[in-house]
Amino acid sequence: MFSVTAILTFIAVLGVLVGIHEFGHYIVARMCGVQVETFSLGFGPKIASKKIGPTEYCLSIIPLGGYVRMLGDDPNEEIPEDEKDRSFLSQPVRKKIAIVLAGPAFNLLLAIVIYSGIYMTGFPTVTAVIGEVQADSAAEAGGIQTGDKVLTIENQEIDDWEGVRETVQKSSGKMLHFLVQRDGKEVDLNITPQLKESTDVFGDAQPHWLIGITPKGDQITKRYNPVKAIYLGIENTAKLTYLTVKGIFKMIMGKISSDSLGGPILIAQIAGEQAERGFSNVILFVAMLSINLGVLNLFPIPVLDGGHLVFFTMEGIMGRPVSLKMREIAQQVGLFLIISLMVFAFYNDIMRVFVKPG
Repeated sequence: MFSVTAILTFIAVLGVLVGIHEFGHYIVARMCGVQVETFSLGFGPKIASKKIGPTEYCLSIIPLGGYVRMLGDDPNEEIPEDEKDRSFLSQPVRKKIAIVLAGPAFNLLLAIVIYSGIYMTGFPTVTAVIGEVQADSAAEAGGIQTGDKVLTIENQEIDDWEGVRETVQKSSGKMLHFLVQRDGKEVDLNITPQLKESTDVFGDAQPHWLIGITPKGDQITKRYNPVKAIYLGIENTAKLTYLTVKGIFKMIMGKISSDSLGGPILIAQIAGEQAERGFSNVILFVAMLSINLGVLNLFPIPVLDGGHLVFFTMEGIMGRPVSLKMREIAQQVGLFLIISLMVFAFYNDIMRVFVKPG
């Protein structure tokens, strides 16, 4: 069903995502003076392990996650008095919160690094050359012709087609001044976009500013200096984080079909497809999944990082830890929710692969 390339890409992608997440917990725990007992990529029986200092580094057989076990992260664990200063639960609330936040934060940081690197090294983009002008459109009325190259809009330099699209979208329907290159000459044009409403992928009504043009389709490689690239990497990660959160809430509210939820099989399928398209596509896929993993782990569900953050925030407010009984009940509820979600995701995966439509 899956090619060797798809399987290897899937394992590599999960390895990177899990590794960076757990490394976040690990490195911040070390910085906070907490002893890390185990750092594992994967769950279940160990394939290989090596102990360096107090920490055992493991590679386990089930590649669908990983974990960092710290000294004293189990409330029932007996900790010798002389080791309590290196115990996780003995740390101040601010340190425990920092350690828990580090996993999702490193996932978002990975996305920023990937996007920034792509912006620096270069990425293909479509030129701002007009391919087609629709009849009776705002562009036709304003004098735009096929073959025109957009140089500026409202005196803002345009580098590619995305620049044209974004500028028109932000115009709120007001008249825009275009400077285009035509047959070696620069031509000034005034175009008033037509404001129309349509629904986005979340089913929300959104206004759009249409002028009736399509790109010619020629591509160029675009690069940015490091400062601009990092800024764009942060901006892109922030936008995708917002869209991920919005999408999850829309799914919870029933505005988006839960059939779109996928598990490991879907990830493997997409990983294989991206591998066939090239390494850069795999890297972009990793960035997107890393954002998803970071966001999902911050949801306030016990057993996830977000659930631990809730407990530690309550501890900071009350001045004492949440009772062990309450934590155990919450953990059981959280585990049930996570297992239910995983089963549903697997079910969706199986239905996609084995059940043919119609």
